[in-house]
Amino acid sequence: MEAAAELALRLRAAANDRLAQYEPLALVAAPLLALFVARAVHSAAAAVADRGLVGLAMAFIKLLPGVSGYIAAEKRKVVDQLQSGGTSTKSNLRAELPTVGLSEEVIKDLETLKAKDVDWQGKCSGTVYIAGNESEGHFELINKAYSMFSHTNPLHQDVFKSVAQLEAEVVAMTASLLGSKEQSSGGQVCGNMTSGGTESILLAVKTSRDYMQSKKGITKPEMIIAESAHSAYDKAAQYFNIKVRRVPVNKDFLADVKGFKRCINGNTIMMVGSAPGFPHGLIDPIEELGELASRYDICLHVDLCLGGFVLPFARKLGYPIPPFDFSVKGVTSISSDVHKYGLAPKGTSVVLYRNHEIRKHQFVAVTEWTGGLYVSPTIAGSRPGGLIAGAWAAMMALGLNGYLENTSRIMEVSKKIQRGIEDIPGLYVIGKPDMTVVAFGSDVVDIFEVNDIMSSKGWHLNALQRPNSLHICVTLQHTAVYEEFLKDLQDSMNTVKANPGPISGGRAPIYGAAGKMPDRGMVRELLVEFMDSTC
Repeated sequence: MEAAAELALRLRAAANDRLAQYEPLALVAAPLLALFVARAVHSAAAAVADRGLVGLAMAFIKLLPGVSGYIAAEKRKVVDQLQSGGTSTKSNLRAELPTVGLSEEVIKDLETLKAKDVDWQGKCSGTVYIAGNESEGHFELINKAYSMFSHTNPLHQDVFKSVAQLEAEVVAMTASLLGSKEQSSGGQVCGNMTSGGTESILLAVKTSRDYMQSKKGITKPEMIIAESAHSAYDKAAQYFNIKVRRVPVNKDFLADVKGFKRCINGNTIMMVGSAPGFPHGLIDPIEELGELASRYDICLHVDLCLGGFVLPFARKLGYPIPPFDFSVKGVTSISSDVHKYGLAPKGTSVVLYRNHEIRKHQFVAVTEWTGGLYVSPTIAGSRPGGLIAGAWAAMMALGLNGYLENTSRIMEVSKKIQRGIEDIPGLYVIGKPDMTVVAFGSDVVDIFEVNDIMSSKGWHLNALQRPNSLHICVTLQHTAVYEEFLKDLQDSMNTVKANPGPISGGRAPIYGAAGKMPDRGMVRELLVEFMDSTC
């Protein structure tokens, strides 16, 4: 003990002798300067991580005289080219109310406008999930249900008690499909209806953020997503000031669990798994992500917006569907769109939580408003009760047998489309689709040129990147036309092979250039300019 004390005194004396040659002011300034330099280096590193060296270089170049104006002019050309397909709605807009009301004549005006829509039946990837046309069958039923409750608003539960009951039943029935009856779920699964998948995701992210803040005191939240996760998570991150850690997918185009683990730190509030992911129709390893979430005590949201009303039935039909719902330990929330394969009216989704303790962080309660005490469960205050009624009617009309039958049809057609694409020379299917999305690319032609030819034949497919590819989300609309789709795809491939190069008015050059552009900030600016000019 004495030896240690003597050593400490010697070190102290040596340090004092060494520092005696410096001015006191310098001794005070040195650590402050070091702290300043460290913060500057940290900020620079963060900027590089956020924008990349290319992005920072482009930001500097834009400051040079004349460069900014040139770039703006070129962006305008690209936006004009994107609009050449007739996507702009700003021409010939009515800007003032009619002096005299049109009464019933407005219906004729609506019919005239509607007639200008493209022929969507059977030709669109996803988009319309119900079979037939909008004036018969299931369409007619849910439209009638909507009209019966079009005046209602669940905000006023004391007045429209029926709508409150309908919402509660839609939520409960959806939860029962997604593991709420399993003992491992904890028996407290709860949730609310929302306006769509994006709102469900926004609420799940906001709720996870606030829950983890109350539980762990996290004030600089981060979430981990695969690069295949839906863009709504980026929207949520921007809205709620959350840092996104984006992990590349593995060789099978699935969420890389090891990559997720490397990103977990003291600020991590949640991870996201998709079942399936929008781009390629693949189910992420939810069980493995659940194990990670449990081990590190963080939230795990499963995006079932596309699969919530298909996967439970596909599993019953014998398809090899891996675990994906509340039966998986670690899953804290789920989003599931009723307006997709639940075949409900557009604008209906459900967000679910493992228990009430988590869901309470979704709500907003206001106590100091002069308008009285206020509490709201979702982003919207007023909500259309007609949509809730339409969703309830869709689910009750179809029942388990109806969903099983529909799932059987679309899964079977999806597999036929997958095999048909694999049989077309020059095309390959990305990954091993688990559900009803089939993504495909080509090593011999520009796949976006193929898309342009398909568009000229009336098809509306989704263009993807990393890798450049297309996908079709198979719906009941496609069960009668899948052979026509495969024939047109084969013909389009033959056309591009025989005459490679962009067609007049096609978007292949734009998609191709956007995918190769190293400055992603520039691509982001183009998207914003395009959106600003079309809405």
